[in-house]
Amino acid sequence: MPDPTDPDPDPRPPPDIGLRLRRLRERHGLSQRALARRAGVSNATVSAIEQNRASPSVGKLKRVLDGIPVSLSAFFADEHEAEPPVFFGAGELTDIVSGPVSYRQVGGDLTGKALQMLAERYLPGADTGETLLSHDGEEVGIVIAGRIEVTVGDRRRVLGPGDAYHFPSRLPHRFRQVGDAPAELISACTPPSF
Repeated sequence: MPDPTDPDPDPRPPPDIGLRLRRLRERHGLSQRALARRAGVSNATVSAIEQNRASPSVGKLKRVLDGIPVSLSAFFADEHEAEPPVFFGAGELTDIVSGPVSYRQVGGDLTGKALQMLAERYLPGADTGETLLSHDGEEVGIVIAGRIEVTVGDRRRVLGPGDAYHFPSRLPHRFRQVGDAPAELISACTPPSF
């Protein structure tokens, strides 16, 4: 039954992260132990994710995928996408991350692309995780609704509707929702980081 407090429930089932990770790991000929070693995480972490006993933060999942290596967008892209589309309806965005933090990407696999655009949503209390994100490139975003605390290096600020950010992505960064209503952002990364 839909949550009556959610103003816009998403009817799509969440992606099976564990199954996707196991299939991807096996396609690359890696054991759980080998992937864990390459990603710098414990074997128990990889096992728990594959068995859907753990819901990894964005930072943790990216770290595991870096051990393959594969981007978050490629991990969540529709494997059967033929010719790349030009236009996308609201329901045709690619779910990269789903849960308290959700990223919906314009387009599928962005391998070889120079730009990534996301619709981000953070439910009350949601956080990208204690493991700060860091990657090549730069990112920019604008808050559409709610309030989000953005940490970049040793700087931190709470942003509200109409506020924006722009920083080199190599600086460790974190996003944490604050307030009573979900925070919604539109962001872009170049090159694609997930």
